[in-house]
Amino acid sequence: MTDAKPLPFVYQFAAGAVAGISEILVMYPLDVVKTRMQLQVSGGSGPQYNGVVDCLKQIVAKDGFSRLYKGISSPVVMEAPKRATKFACNDEFQKIYKREFGVEKLTQGLSILSGASAGCCEAFVVVPFELVKIRLQDASSTYAGPIDVVRKIIQKEGVLAMYNGLESTLWRHGVWNAGYFGIIFQVRSLLPEAKTKSKQTANDLLAGTIGGTIGSLMSTPFDVVKSRVQNTAVVAGQARKYNWSWPSLFTIYNEEGFRALYKGFVPKVLRLGPGGGILLVVFTGVMDFFRSVHYKD
Repeated sequence: MTDAKPLPFVYQFAAGAVAGISEILVMYPLDVVKTRMQLQVSGGSGPQYNGVVDCLKQIVAKDGFSRLYKGISSPVVMEAPKRATKFACNDEFQKIYKREFGVEKLTQGLSILSGASAGCCEAFVVVPFELVKIRLQDASSTYAGPIDVVRKIIQKEGVLAMYNGLESTLWRHGVWNAGYFGIIFQVRSLLPEAKTKSKQTANDLLAGTIGGTIGSLMSTPFDVVKSRVQNTAVVAGQARKYNWSWPSLFTIYNEEGFRALYKGFVPKVLRLGPGGGILLVVFTGVMDFFRSVHYKD
C-alpha cells in the first residue's frame, strides 16, 4: 500500500485475510440487501423494494432477522483468500510496476494500474463463492445451504457453471480496485502527515472510506450485471438473457432505464464505503504488527 518496509507475501496474505473477515462480519447484512435490490426486475413478479430500509424490513418481517446473514458461510470462507489476494497482489504489482517503469516512488497512475491488476487476480478467486452467495441471497432461493447450491449447479448446469459470471466479475473487481487504491493514494498524499498512531488510523479510515465510495460508484453497473448473470441458470441449448457484461448493460438500460444500472448502490456504498475504511485500517494495523515482529532486532 505504501513504500514502507516490504514484507514476504505470506504476511501480506495473512493481513488481507484478517482485514477481509473483520469487514464481512460487520457489514454483511448490507450485502444481502444490495443483492436483493440488484436482482429485483422493475415490474417483475418478485418482491419490490422501495429502498434500503424497506428491503431490510421486508426481509426481517418475512424470513426473520437470521435471513440477513443467509449465505454468510460462503463469503466468510471466501473473504480470507479474496481480501488476501487483493492486498497481497496489489503490493506485489506495485513492486513489479515500480521496477518495470524504473521509478522508486509509487505514483497514482501505478496505484490505479496495480489495483486493477490485483482486482483481476481477485476475480478468479471469488467467482465460485460469489455464485453460491448470489443463489442463496435470492428471495426465491430454495437451496438448503452452500453445499446444496454447489451440488445442484454441478448436477444441472455442469462443473464449468461454477465460473458463471467470470467476465463480469473481472470487470467489477478490476474497476473497483483501480478506483479504491487510486483514490487511497491520492487522499493520503493530500492529508497532513500522521505523527501518531491514532492519527494514522484516522487517515487510513478516511482514505479507505473515500476509496471504497468511489470504487463503488465506478463498479456498481458491473456489479448489477454480475448479479443478474450469476443468478441465471445455464441451460443447454437455451440463450441466456444476461451473459456478457456490455450487452447486459445495454439490455438493462434499454428495458429498465439508467437508474437500474445503480440498483443496490446505496447499500453497496454504505457497506464498501465504511467497509473500505475498515479493510485499510485493519490491513495496515496487522502489517505494522508483522513488521514489528519481522524486523525486530
